[in-house]
Amino acid sequence: MAIDPKAIFAKAETFIWTNGRLLERRLFAFYFKDGSAEAVKRALLAFQNADGGFGNALEPDIRCPDSQPVPCQHALEILDEVGWDDGIAQQICDFLLTITTTEGGVPWVLPSVEAYPHAPWWRPEVDRKSGKLLASINPTGILCSLLHKNNFKHRWLDEATKFCWRVIEGPLPDGMHNAGAILDFLQYAPDRPRAEGQLKRHVQALLDSALVAGTEDDGYVWKPLDWAPNPDDLLRNHFSAARVQSHLNQILAEQREDGGWPISFPAFSPACELEWRGWQTANRLKMLKANNFFDEG
Repeated sequence: MAIDPKAIFAKAETFIWTNGRLLERRLFAFYFKDGSAEAVKRALLAFQNADGGFGNALEPDIRCPDSQPVPCQHALEILDEVGWDDGIAQQICDFLLTITTTEGGVPWVLPSVEAYPHAPWWRPEVDRKSGKLLASINPTGILCSLLHKNNFKHRWLDEATKFCWRVIEGPLPDGMHNAGAILDFLQYAPDRPRAEGQLKRHVQALLDSALVAGTEDDGYVWKPLDWAPNPDDLLRNHFSAARVQSHLNQILAEQREDGGWPISFPAFSPACELEWRGWQTANRLKMLKANNFFDEG
């Protein structure tokens, strides 16, 4: 059966209007309906707290209302896409200062997560001897990357950047999230000679590892278009056209009858699953658009 890009888009649009959060509906409108960046920002600000950080289930499987590092990352990612806002970035960095460890980075999740429903993998990482929270390259590296990319200056960024360099120039990372955070940081780190040398090391290590999954792999894994959704992404030229097309075909086949895309990890509540699927569907559509799929319709 021939693939009909218009039908795929129409089903996905119906899913988003039916099931997506206000944030994803406005992001969809921004990407595809000439919606305004200001409308996206207004929806995003509903997740911000008085301390300047973001929480309130912006990350759908952290139901904690308190500010958390990864939701702050998502807020900056959205601003990077729809229009940077120095004021919001300032508030986020001021919050990050309050949760930075002595290492210079931020933890991947704060203990306040434990007082509210959350997915089981959201567990604070602590030093076994001291019991103190540990900083993590994920999300510190991604936060730094977004701030450097947008030429934003803040004293939090100075120490966090030093922390990232210490991690990056040490042992190779384990896990796809840590590897991805390192690559994000290196792509926009201002010290380009230093970054280029480490990029060669880390890209080669990633390609030699099993962290780039094939289409035959199941479960929570990252495949070529997860690592490089856009044609100009850092890793895209390391994947053959056939490998990219194979993953694209798989993504198209994964669209469900209700028009949305599934998630590849367990959701701990129906609301969490729908919120993640709205997020996933908006991003799948954005990826398909970036790869000129809808131009074929």
